[in-house]
Amino acid sequence: MNTTDLIFGSIMTNGTITGTSFLIATLCSLAIGIFIAFMYTIKNNYSKSYLITLALLPAIVQVVIMLVNGNIGAGVAVAGAFSLVRFRSAPGSGKEITSIFLAMAVGLATGMGYIGIAALFSVIITLANMVLNNSRFGEGAGEEKTLKITVPEGLDFEGIFDDIFTRYTTKAELQDVRTSGMGSLYKLTYRISMRSKASTKGMIDEMRQRNGNLEICCSRPVPVKSEEL
Repeated sequence: MNTTDLIFGSIMTNGTITGTSFLIATLCSLAIGIFIAFMYTIKNNYSKSYLITLALLPAIVQVVIMLVNGNIGAGVAVAGAFSLVRFRSAPGSGKEITSIFLAMAVGLATGMGYIGIAALFSVIITLANMVLNNSRFGEGAGEEKTLKITVPEGLDFEGIFDDIFTRYTTKAELQDVRTSGMGSLYKLTYRISMRSKASTKGMIDEMRQRNGNLEICCSRPVPVKSEEL
């Protein structure tokens, strides 16, 4: 067997599952899953339960694929079961979803016996993910932030900060207006993109002079996660 067959060939002969092929596929699935989980820890926020999920998911998918091998009806049923997971869990970030699908793809490959393809694919995708995340790929002209400004009830806030936004931002969208303090205050939420080398402190200092030195918060946008039924 040459190197190409070793990498791209299947360890199962004629689709038959043996004890040896099952153990090899399971151990490789666990090893690749742990590798994917470890790579996710680099410059990403994570929880222990999520890393354990990434580590075990390839082995779980691999066993399912082995059991439904050649059975079209069972395969369709399993695909439907996987689709239900989407409606019983909170929506995740793009990085989380990418890692989940990578783990599932690895499980599909190892479940069909293609251990070399699974290992090579996981290395290529994780490295590509790191390179893209550490590059400026997909970034806009300025950093996007969420700006929250508190203004007194008597202040007409519509358009009062437009000239400041023009100098410091490339985009400023008013997303939310709420009352606070028994209606004596308004809380404004803007989604902004800062200009290159624009001073966040300078922008906030100018706004403080117009909102009566009330609270102003500028932060990176945080995705809201809600449990779906």
